[in-house]
Amino acid sequence: MSTRGIHPVRFAMAVTVVLALNLLFLARSPVGAAPQEAAATQAPPSLTLEQQEEFLQKAKILRTRSASKGVTGSLRATLSDGTLTHDAHIQTIDEFKTEFKSNRGTEFNFRDTWRYNVAAYRLDRLLELNMIPPSVERNYLSKPGSFTWWVDDVIMDEAERLKTKVAAPNALAWNEQMWHVRLFDQLIYNVDRNLGNLVIDKTWTIWMIDHTRAFRLFDKIKTPTNLSRIDRKVYDRLKALDPDKLKTVMGDYLTGPEIRAMLARRDDIVARLDKMGATALFDRAK
Repeated sequence: MSTRGIHPVRFAMAVTVVLALNLLFLARSPVGAAPQEAAATQAPPSLTLEQQEEFLQKAKILRTRSASKGVTGSLRATLSDGTLTHDAHIQTIDEFKTEFKSNRGTEFNFRDTWRYNVAAYRLDRLLELNMIPPSVERNYLSKPGSFTWWVDDVIMDEAERLKTKVAAPNALAWNEQMWHVRLFDQLIYNVDRNLGNLVIDKTWTIWMIDHTRAFRLFDKIKTPTNLSRIDRKVYDRLKALDPDKLKTVMGDYLTGPEIRAMLARRDDIVARLDKMGATALFDRAK
């Protein structure tokens, strides 16, 4: 563009105005807003589990989209209470089939339900494993379901870690977590644990998610070879589980037979650990 005949002062003022308008446009554009949205979904460090539960139950749903993984039609939702904005995993699946066939074989009296997400979280709290994000019951589109806290600062899942051959920075702490993952899955008789629902955050904490296919009606554990070691305090809490306590904490989400079957598996686990001797117990490093 030619500037011949234009007063230099007026030209400089015009350029300044154009630049200012461009900056204003960028500040209001979606591209500029993306980093703010990502930052807003991070939980304040001081948020307690109870506060996370309350947020999941009461915060307004701003938008939903399909969760990237899973086969139960679950959703990823963004919630806000006016102060905090954070994502949640919504599952409303609640199916029962007398016979269910998959690539793993045929399962009778098959159950796939959101209720088990809440039950697994509450059991995690009783054992103080701290490896399952908060999960609460809440209606979505007039259907009951589970709203589960979307894990913050995820760097990968276990499938990706194995594929890329990335080693945990603290091998001992990692092994201790994996021992508890395997033990927990035996306790709840989880038939659908896959590497995609073991997610790892930036502190290398393992989070167990998606437990809709668990709590089967078997008295014995599924894979005894997966039992290895257990934290001494977790072992004591495991032994302390009783029908009344479980009914009080999880009675809305597990049936009487499901609770009795889990306690029978607990007895099986304890007996096997006791047979291993003192070497089965450790004091958790993390």
